[in-house]
Amino acid sequence: MGDSLSATTIMIKGAGEEDIEAYLATPDSRESRGGVVVIHHMPGYDRASKEIVRRFAELGYDAICPNLYWRDAPGADPADAAAAGRAKGGVPDDRLVGDVTGAAAFLRGLTANNGKVGAIGYCSGGRQAVLAAATVDLDAAVDCYGAFVTGTPPADFPLKVTNLVDRIPDIRCPVLGLFGNDDSHPSPEQVDEFEQLLRDNGKTYDFHRYDGAGHAFFSVDRPSYRPEAANDGWEQVESFFGTHLAATEA
Repeated sequence: MGDSLSATTIMIKGAGEEDIEAYLATPDSRESRGGVVVIHHMPGYDRASKEIVRRFAELGYDAICPNLYWRDAPGADPADAAAAGRAKGGVPDDRLVGDVTGAAAFLRGLTANNGKVGAIGYCSGGRQAVLAAATVDLDAAVDCYGAFVTGTPPADFPLKVTNLVDRIPDIRCPVLGLFGNDDSHPSPEQVDEFEQLLRDNGKTYDFHRYDGAGHAFFSVDRPSYRPEAANDGWEQVESFFGTHLAATEA
């Protein structure tokens, strides 16, 4: 682990072999390592998401965040791109799967990759990380307070999404879940349902729930930020990826 890294904006192949923008950060070392796909939150491909990508590179991973709104508003300011995406009902699930698949393939194609790739998502990206865990070749997935993995979106919800109850049996990698007990989307009851489904289907998972924390408790630039929960959450993420993205010993 070190603090020397490189970060840049690139183009990768996403769903349908379309070119999409992505932000890549890599450690400045030749050591073999795993990769992390960062799935950005609903506000979009913004500075906060890119900071997370660089943090994973500092932790010793190749990390990439695909711009999920690229097709909706290429080159637009993150807030404008997010608004354009929401106006269309959000990122379609099949497109998300294709974009994460392309990002994971890009990471596995890097010289230093050890063959292991995980994904982490925040807010809407948390739900999308669970979807990716059920559909993409991943070695680990982290759901940070993803809404509507279970439960039913309200009629006025801006995104056209369904829950993922019927996809839970398809999850093919360990899942880490980080949730605030004061959140309403997902509510503690919805997290309970998600955990029960994972247990009933024999999935490997680890959930951590934080009192006094609501939605977006990782977001350092928002009133919802809760340092104690976020700091412990980062420790859980580091440990989880350290276990599941390490090279397999011969």
